[in-house]
Amino acid sequence: MKRSARLTSLINLMAPFLGLILVVLIFSLMPEVQSRFLRAGNLKAVATQSVIVALGALGMTVVIISGGIDLSAASNIAFTSVIVAAAVNAGIPPVLAILAGVALGGLIGLTNGLLITKLKLVPFIITLGMMGIARGLAKWLAHNQKIDAPLSWINELMAKTPHPPWLLLAPGVWLMIVLAIAMAVVLRKTVFGRHVFAVGSNEATARLCGIRTDRTKIMIYALAGLFCGLAGVMEFSRLTVGDPTVAVGLELDIIAAVVIGGGSLSGGAGSILGSMIGVFIMSLLRNGCTMMGWPNYIQEIIIGVIIVAAVALDRLRHRA
Repeated sequence: MKRSARLTSLINLMAPFLGLILVVLIFSLMPEVQSRFLRAGNLKAVATQSVIVALGALGMTVVIISGGIDLSAASNIAFTSVIVAAAVNAGIPPVLAILAGVALGGLIGLTNGLLITKLKLVPFIITLGMMGIARGLAKWLAHNQKIDAPLSWINELMAKTPHPPWLLLAPGVWLMIVLAIAMAVVLRKTVFGRHVFAVGSNEATARLCGIRTDRTKIMIYALAGLFCGLAGVMEFSRLTVGDPTVAVGLELDIIAAVVIGGGSLSGGAGSILGSMIGVFIMSLLRNGCTMMGWPNYIQEIIIGVIIVAAVALDRLRHRA
């Protein structure tokens, strides 16, 4: 029995790695793109393009492990990008603009957590409503148009050619790596991390064990909101404008990355490493499809099939 459990655990751990290797092999062996796909310049571009989804996935991983979902992530990203652009445009120092964006992103997440715990409604409904509220607020603040802001060092965070050059990768990529390591430690080595897994595995049992489940949920959604706020800062850095219409549907990419990386929509399972691998699988797929010249609908079909397959495998694992 122990040997079977260990084998299952090993398969779950290796599955995202095997998926990543498979994607790399497929595109690196295609004659049309094999000379360009694995070039350092292309991989650097993929890493930079992955930052926004990766930051959202860091928060979404915690939410999904706890048995929840956050459909407002993409709208939160758009909202905070508008906040940062408006703040910079108003002459507020860039550091304070970033803090304002991240704080308001956290406030949206905190509101989600409070409504879920106090109203005793499922996260799907609350975050679906917040998705519309956050997007509407972004359009209202921006008067339904882009907000141009003067250039500042914020725009260097997502630069494909970093300054100084010895950084090799954009500062946003390094920030993503540092935060991913920090979150992995938090989930595996802290009391809060153990509580997250306990709530996702069986909330009633966790409550009987003395875990303050409502407080844990509020902290989880507030944390996810902070990561979305930071992703909004990176969105503004990438676009150099605050656009309330950006990131439409990005919440699906974020959720898909977590599920592909081994996160269970039933809760109680998932890892930061797996989610990051899921992010890069998604990014490399999109990059490879674009280099092949395939239309966007082909990319959507492929990613949709992968999501369905990942969820189906998760269901089979739970039945077993």
